[in-house]
Amino acid sequence: MLSVIIITKNEAHSIGACLASVAWANEIIVVDSGSDDDTVAICQKFGALISKNEWPGYGKQKNHALSLAKGDWILSIDADERVTPELRQEIEQAIANPGDSVAWKIPRLSSFCGRFIHHSGWWPDYITRLFHRDYAKFSDDIVHERVIVTGLTGTLKAHFLHESIENLEDLLTKMNQYSTAGALMSHERNKTASLRKAVGHGLWAFFRSYLLRVGFLDGREGFILAVSTAESTYYRHLKLMLMNR
Repeated sequence: MLSVIIITKNEAHSIGACLASVAWANEIIVVDSGSDDDTVAICQKFGALISKNEWPGYGKQKNHALSLAKGDWILSIDADERVTPELRQEIEQAIANPGDSVAWKIPRLSSFCGRFIHHSGWWPDYITRLFHRDYAKFSDDIVHERVIVTGLTGTLKAHFLHESIENLEDLLTKMNQYSTAGALMSHERNKTASLRKAVGHGLWAFFRSYLLRVGFLDGREGFILAVSTAESTYYRHLKLMLMNR
């Protein structure tokens, strides 16, 4: 039995396509943290089991969703991700004949302002999202959580589609959210920051994304992405510096 787990808040613009892509699963669990748009109504139309839970951070919220699932096999997917027909076929084959594997990494092809990004460190962007419930759980990180696996992790070839950043308004909103969450996580870990570190890490983030990871091959979107990565890094360090005052 395969359970799909999703966490949401105000995802009415994207959750329908996500749910349609996993409608073949045995069970869909949605944990919502207070949507005031049509997210919950759309999930109900797809027959998802819905739980409401206050936002404790990405890792803890996904572990809560995991605790509600009944399937032995778990597929964790975000509201802005889609399972392609090719990936569905590979997932079904993997859990039917898992061999020694208890989890699988899946590549993710992400779009940025209308363009799929094939460089800039965004491809193949392997993420562990398919696993046996007895051998894995999420880290408790506020943001950038990861699946901790006890056992062998395989790799699938077919990829997720990820509608990551739709436009510049979306980019600025997520940059602010993730830089704040990242600073909070670093603050809890007693990390330090300074203006010099903020500038240095920001410049390095641009250099790595645009030159080392050949983001220039992604055209103007690659440049915008590299600048936004640098900005996000810069603001994360500045926010941490001010938290530590």
